[in-house]
Amino acid sequence: MPTPSSLPPQIPREVIEAAVAHLAPVLPLLQDLGERFAATGHELALVGGPVRDAFLGRVSTDLDLTTSAATEETEAILMAWGETHWDMGREFGTIGARRGDTVVEVTTYRADAYDGLTRKPVVAFGDNLEEDLVRRDFTVNAMALRLPGLELVDPHGGMLDLAAGRLRTPSTPEVSFSDDPLRMMRAARFVAQLGLTPAPEVVTAMTEAAPTLSIVSAERVRDELIKLILAADPVAGLRLLVETGVAEEMLPELPALRLEIDEHHRHKDVYEHSLTVLRQAIDLETGPDGPVPRPDLVLRLAALLHDIGKPATRAFEPGGGVTFHHHDVVGAKLTAKRMRALRFDKETTRAVARLVELHLRFHGYGDGQWTDSAVRRYVTDAGPLLERLHRLTRADCTTRNQRRARRLSQAYDDLEVRIERLLEQEELGKVRPELDGHEIAEVLGIEPGPDLGQAYKYLLSVRLDEGVIGKEAAAQRLREWWAERDATR
Repeated sequence: MPTPSSLPPQIPREVIEAAVAHLAPVLPLLQDLGERFAATGHELALVGGPVRDAFLGRVSTDLDLTTSAATEETEAILMAWGETHWDMGREFGTIGARRGDTVVEVTTYRADAYDGLTRKPVVAFGDNLEEDLVRRDFTVNAMALRLPGLELVDPHGGMLDLAAGRLRTPSTPEVSFSDDPLRMMRAARFVAQLGLTPAPEVVTAMTEAAPTLSIVSAERVRDELIKLILAADPVAGLRLLVETGVAEEMLPELPALRLEIDEHHRHKDVYEHSLTVLRQAIDLETGPDGPVPRPDLVLRLAALLHDIGKPATRAFEPGGGVTFHHHDVVGAKLTAKRMRALRFDKETTRAVARLVELHLRFHGYGDGQWTDSAVRRYVTDAGPLLERLHRLTRADCTTRNQRRARRLSQAYDDLEVRIERLLEQEELGKVRPELDGHEIAEVLGIEPGPDLGQAYKYLLSVRLDEGVIGKEAAAQRLREWWAERDATR
């Protein structure tokens, strides 16, 4: 246990012991590793997230350690300690290893900084733990547990900040954000994940340093944004990014939603509406065995971005009305463009953009007078995104008019019932034309090519519009379509 002399006077020893108890499953292995480093004359300490999480009563799966040993010495020790080891990033001084189910990452004391010109951090190695801790991002992550003796090292009051729900930096925030501008996004993430409140000086420094985020690679920004979006309360973190101007550098479409509201308030605050939709979409996520397990990145991004086409499509009508015609289509294109810029993978990008494009489709349902054909098209257009589209559409209702809200909810209930009925009857997820490609070619006497593709699309539209009509009727319809097509050429 931590020695009494090492404890901050404001922190009861029982708090320290309870935190260390959360490390019990891995403590013997960590202490064994600490003894091996000590035997070679080097220090080793558990640092950052796992120490913070222990004080929060959580078990961390990431075991980050820091050491006075050089990379080559660390590698030699881990080779003898673990069942396997690997180079996590030799240029950054990090070596990984696994022993049983325990995975560790050990990094030489260091401080990362940008040279202000490139997107890659310049690595400078340190020679003591205190120097390493002062260059870390926030005080709650600048705590360490020396191994093997379990001495707590908290020179910057990280535990007190954690208890107070406060987010501060070990050095001045200006220096911290200069060392790595991505820390401004991490600040927002810790607000979202841990419910911390940034100190005033942190907010001021973020506002002043916001433009420097541009030197960080798109991949690192994307990864940090994903962590934020998947947090318990992403809205709180997003607000911080928008209020400090950081969002302008990585997701400018979000602050652009703060449209000036007309004096008669004929349209909603699109920014606040979008944040509300995000919260409501999160509430509609399911447990691990449900169709949309929490947290769902695609649903959350679609909820946040579903209206980003509105600023570009806003138009004022005579009499003071406001319209946003085609903002769904424009928004889908903007979404895809932004996600490509942030280096999101193609599958995620397509899924989010498609949901943005489809988010208004339900509003044509009206009083439930859609034909079965329209319902089929709704389902087939959504494809594997149907369950997410259900939730996005429901979350998009933020009206304060309770009567209208009930009417929309009942209409969507009715649509879902109709969808379920059609799915049971027709397996809409597997809808295909009643004639396959070979049969179409035989009926029309054509070879594979563009004509065959067009004929296939025509029969698929017949299938969606009319359901199952039988192969003979499908072939006859195909011949009629082909004859009309030839006549108009």
